[in-house]
Amino acid sequence: MTPVTRQEVLGLYRKIFRIAKKWQSASGQTAETIKEKEYIKNEAKTLFRKNKNVTDPKLIKQCIEECEARIEIGLHYNIPYPRPIHLPPMGLAHKQGRTLRHQEKLRKISKPIYLKSHDEVS
Repeated sequence: MTPVTRQEVLGLYRKIFRIAKKWQSASGQTAETIKEKEYIKNEAKTLFRKNKNVTDPKLIKQCIEECEARIEIGLHYNIPYPRPIHLPPMGLAHKQGRTLRHQEKLRKISKPIYLKSHDEVS
């Protein structure tokens, strides 16, 4: 990891904890706000620790983009949890063969960047 990339990653980590410190839930309830703050902190710790040994520059860049996307979406919608996606069901394909593999590949490609690591952790 280059020093510039390292500073960028550490800056994102600090930014997440600053956001968590000032976070207010959409409902305004104290219990929910505390729960959401803890979720933000725990999610950041888990994902950053999971990716601390990543050395591939492309993968590091992808992780940084995912982090920035989750921050922006969380701040915009005032929801710390990843937003669900609704992909069309695979009910039209047979359960075998090239069609199923092709649909699975398309579903994997169409998954938004902000959900790439969420499914691996939860």
